[in-house]
Parts: sequence; C-alpha cells; structure tokens
Amino acid sequence: MRRKKKTVAMLLAGGQGSRLGVLTALRAKPAVTYGGKYRIIDFPLSNCTHSGIDTVGVLTQYRPLELNTYIGTGGAWDLDTMSGGAYVLPPFVKGDSGEWYSGTANAIYQNVGFIEQFDPDNLLVLSGDHIYKMNYKWMIAAHEEKGADATIAVIPVPIEEASRFGIMDTDEELRILEFEEKPEEPKSNLASMGVYVFKWETVKKYLREDKLDPDSDNDFGKNIIPAMLEGGEKLYAYEFGGYWKDVGTIQSLWEANMELLTTAPPFNLYDGPWRIFSQNLNDPPHFVDSEATIENSIICEGCAIYGTVENSILSSGVTVERNALVKDSIIMSDTTVESDARVVMSIVDEEVRVGKGASVGEEQAYELAEKQITVVGKGARIEEGAIIEAGKEVPYVS
Repeated sequence: MRRKKKTVAMLLAGGQGSRLGVLTALRAKPAVTYGGKYRIIDFPLSNCTHSGIDTVGVLTQYRPLELNTYIGTGGAWDLDTMSGGAYVLPPFVKGDSGEWYSGTANAIYQNVGFIEQFDPDNLLVLSGDHIYKMNYKWMIAAHEEKGADATIAVIPVPIEEASRFGIMDTDEELRILEFEEKPEEPKSNLASMGVYVFKWETVKKYLREDKLDPDSDNDFGKNIIPAMLEGGEKLYAYEFGGYWKDVGTIQSLWEANMELLTTAPPFNLYDGPWRIFSQNLNDPPHFVDSEATIENSIICEGCAIYGTVENSILSSGVTVERNALVKDSIIMSDTTVESDARVVMSIVDEEVRVGKGASVGEEQAYELAEKQITVVGKGARIEEGAIIEAGKEVPYVS
C-alpha cells in the first residue's frame, strides 16, 4: 500500500571523502565530527526536520558501520515517527547479483522502489557532507510555483573559485540555460550546492534512461542535469543567501571549526529556533582544574582540563593533563593529551593518546592562506617526547 508524501528526501551519504585522509580511513565523510559535538550529517538531517520533511532515505556505501549506528532509527532528529522515518539504504543484492552505487544518480535509481512506496510529487536530493542551515520548504515552494521539472540550489562563489563547482548559466528569471561541471572558464559564479528538487515523475524517466547508457558516469551533475536540459525540461536555480561550507579537505574542515571561535561566527550553532540535532552521549559535565587555563574554546561534556587550552574545540571525554598545551586545534572524543605535551594547529581523531612531552604540529602565522595542519588518526599512540612536524599525518590504529 502506498503512503502518499508530497516530498521524499534522499540523502547521499556514501562518500569516501579521500581528501580528508586518515580521518575517513575508518568512516564515511558525513560521519566526521564538526564543532565538538556534531557530525556533518547532522546538518541536512536537522534541515529536513525543521523543513517538515519526515521521510528521509540515507544512502550509505563506504565504511557505513559508524554512520549506520549513529543514525539508528532517526530518533535524535525526530524522524522515528509512525508516518515517516530515517531509512538507511545501503546497496543490496537483487536476484543473484549485487551492485555497488556507481554514482549519485545510480544510487537514486537503485532505490526507485523505496521512493515509489510514498508516491511523492517531489524528490529532494541532498548531499551528506556540507555544513549549512536551509529551509527546504521555501525551495520546494519556488520549485512548484514555477512549474519546474528540476530546481538546483546555488550559492554565489568568487569567480576565481568557480571552476571547482558545477556552475549554472541562467536568465533573469533564474531559468537554467546551461550547466557546466567544474568548467575551466566559468560563465557565471552561481555554484551548485548539491541540493536538488525534482518533479518525481520527470526525473524517474531520466534515471531509467541513464541506467541504460553504458557510457554514463551515472551522476546528476555530469549526466542527469545535462540530459534534462537537452530534453527541454524546465530547470531553475534557487539562490541561497546563507552560510554553506564544503568541508571536503583538511584545510576547509579546520577553517570551518575555527570560524566557530570568532567573535561573530558566520555560522551560528546557538540558534534556538533552528537547533542542530545530534546523537549525543549523556556524559557528565566537563571539569576544569583550578590551575587550568581555557581561552576562547569550545569544551564539550565529559572533558577534564588540567592544562592550557587556547582557541580550540574539544569533543566529549577529552583529557588535557597538567602543563599540557592544546592550541588552535580540534581534538575529538576520548583523546588524552598527557602532561607537558603540546598539540598545536592539528586535528586529532578519537581515542588518541599523546604521550608526555610530545609535540604535535607547529604554530604558524594566521594570515597564511594555506596552513600545514597536522592530522592524527583514530586510536594512534604518540610516544613520550616524540615530535610530529606540521602537515604530517599519523596513521590510525584499528
């Protein structure tokens, strides 16, 4: 029996995120920590909740265990309702064969049966690896008002950076005339955010045709959108004016976290009406010793601070021992920085132990455009007195 929904969201969360190096060696990119107590996937899931979209398919593939466990039934985002839900949708065996998702469009195609259960008017396709707050209701309303077959959320970017994105060339009414995937000479600065609204009956036809094309990359940007333009469908851009960050590199992830520590952060985590929901442990309150020093930092639950923390973000359960220094760094859950150790301009994953007197990373001038961020993988052990230079990567320990 079909359960009629106006809009079904499909959240693409299977990306490897290889540019994040050791941080995604054991987890998918959307499961990476941000802001101390959040995962990247919390943002599109929270956006769905606030936008009144209660049916979300989460498409996982690469290293899915941590992400699947984290999402659970979707209760943290109020998606575990009788009328909706968060559904984890990994690739599966059909008949006597299985097939990995070969691209973003193929991932949706393989789940046509799931979508059809809800007989939706609209399909909302989201990426699971961006930091932003967006009311999808407004975008869907604009899509329906224009009678569009597809609407693509765009954000203006500096023209010198436009070649990194899918770029829209539009007319005065924002109807898309041309779409170029990472063009060498972009014709505009309207970059795709990886947020799409499709008329379901229309896009379903293009997904099926794309599946039959042996030369296709099975990708929305490279194949589906150009095919719809060539087919004469009505495609519009929806211009978004808020904060949006692709945290796909070590540099951008570090910068996005450090922005939270500025006097007027461009992204507000303290927005009561638009809370970011997350799956958090009920850790005890953090403890700060009388001899500890904390300056301009975010300290999450369960931390114990005996040393010095400056301009840093500490996730739950982090311990900073006496005479230790953490500066300009991101420290993830259950890591210990032992006495007299230094962690500077680094990202340290979960369950790491930085030995006594060890030095991780080096201080660099803040005005440098590209900093050498040191990264330590999950479970690593930095030996007593060891020196880990700036920009180095310490492997994880399984």
